[in-house]
Parts: sequence; C-alpha cells; structure tokens
Amino acid sequence: MRSAIREELEQNMETVCTTQGDSMWPLLSHRRDVVRIRRTEPGQRLCKYDVPLYMRDGGENYVLHRILKVRKDDYVICGDNRRRREYGITDRHIIGVMTGIVRKGKELSMNSFRYKLYVHLWCDLFFVRAFVLLGRDCVRRLVRGVGKE
Repeated sequence: MRSAIREELEQNMETVCTTQGDSMWPLLSHRRDVVRIRRTEPGQRLCKYDVPLYMRDGGENYVLHRILKVRKDDYVICGDNRRRREYGITDRHIIGVMTGIVRKGKELSMNSFRYKLYVHLWCDLFFVRAFVLLGRDCVRRLVRGVGKE
C-alpha cells in the first residue's frame, strides 16, 4: 500500500485514499473518510494548519497529521486526536498534503467557514484540547480498570 500511494503521487500528482486510525478524529474517522492528497514538490514549504502525508524516519506507515508550527528547518506536527506534538519532521519526510475530504460521497470544503473555525479552535487552543483529551483518556482508563474487577 505504501509504495502504491507514492507511485500514484509520482505519476498523477494526486491520489485518494481511505483513512485509517483515529489520530485525526474528530475530523477524519477510521475507514469512513476519503482524503485527497496532492504531491508536494521539492523545496515546497507547507503552511501552518496544512495536513501533510509523511513517513517518520525508520517508520513503516504513512502518517497524516496537522502542522501546528512552521520552523526554519522542520515542522511541529500533531494529530487532531493527540496530545503530544511531534518535532523534527522535515520536507524530506513529506510526500503530499491533504487537499480535500470526501465523506459519504460529499466533498467537504477545506475553505469553508466551518472547517476553518474547527481548525482554529482545535489548534489555537491546543492546551485546552490537550486537557480535554487527557481527561477523556483518564476516564477511559478508569472505566477499563473498574471493568476488570
């Protein structure tokens, strides 16, 4: 699958694929949503709030997470459903950037007010988000612990 995505981007500049995992929830749901990915060009710098498709050093899977900060030599990146930021992702790790979302056959506009509001609230209030996600994770652990007794 990995090489198929890379080959598709190299040949056609764009590909579509179904998302897997929960790291971009609530925006993207596991195996429900389809994303459009456009190939990035050598030397192309991405912007804050872009959602690159990349592979970590030594990694086996592609990752689709959001840029929280653009730095001189790298990006600060985090999934919408994650509390920890990731550092050290550079342009050499990135093969594409999300340009669209298709849900239930309908294209969701990444230029819409609703999408932009979500992005700004979810990213600009990172510490609030991290606190909410931490609380949710603690409740889940407690519930699992009670269920084991």
